[in-house]
Amino acid sequence: MQEPLLDAAGYLIDLDGTLISGRTVLPDALWLLEEVRGRFAVVSNNAEHTPKQLARMLRTIGLPINEQDLILAGTTAIDLIAADLPEASIMLLGSAALIDYARAKGLRVGGSAPDLVLVTRDRHFTYAKLAAASEAIAAGAALFVAAPDGSHPGVDGRPVPETGALAAAILASTGLRDYTVIGKPERMLFERGCCRIGVAPSDAVMIGDNPGTDGLGARRLGMRFLQVERGIIRRSRLLAAPSEKALA
Repeated sequence: MQEPLLDAAGYLIDLDGTLISGRTVLPDALWLLEEVRGRFAVVSNNAEHTPKQLARMLRTIGLPINEQDLILAGTTAIDLIAADLPEASIMLLGSAALIDYARAKGLRVGGSAPDLVLVTRDRHFTYAKLAAASEAIAAGAALFVAAPDGSHPGVDGRPVPETGALAAAILASTGLRDYTVIGKPERMLFERGCCRIGVAPSDAVMIGDNPGTDGLGARRLGMRFLQVERGIIRRSRLLAAPSEKALA
């Protein structure tokens, strides 16, 4: 692997497509985690699980990642809303785990006239939920989307629907243009990851498989980006951070 990667002060690492595919550990995942031990955070557009839940699952498949090292779009969105709008009434389209997490943060989930609608990965998304979210937004509720991904590739290469696909249905119904995205490529997850490991973005490397989320977000913060394909990290190409002129 290129020497500049080994010399970085810290690493942000994507999860799906970089370390795992479904419940399969990808080829260089264990090698990478050993190389960057103590200098990494996993930043993922996962909008279904809590860090505690996901860390437990990862341990069952042999990936030793602690919950404090997981920066996830779903729980980060809830953290942000709870900090900025304490005790807000929200319609949360998502898993039971995230609903419980939101309630534990003091948010009121399930009211008839919510202050906002938060879209996360909801395996039980229905027409009725689409209608309810659209009606809430038409009545003035703000829309928050935990991650923009439309899908991620499954183990067999088939698309697995993600949060962005559900948000697209709501936006098609409402015609809404003004909404808030929390996950990659927006800044929040990258900044939280760098804060977690105590490094400036310019001193870190983002390792991921998606140039449209991992790569774009890294470029926006002046980070170097290592683009991974099929979990092969040691032969991947490290891209330098762009100049300030290129970002302007």
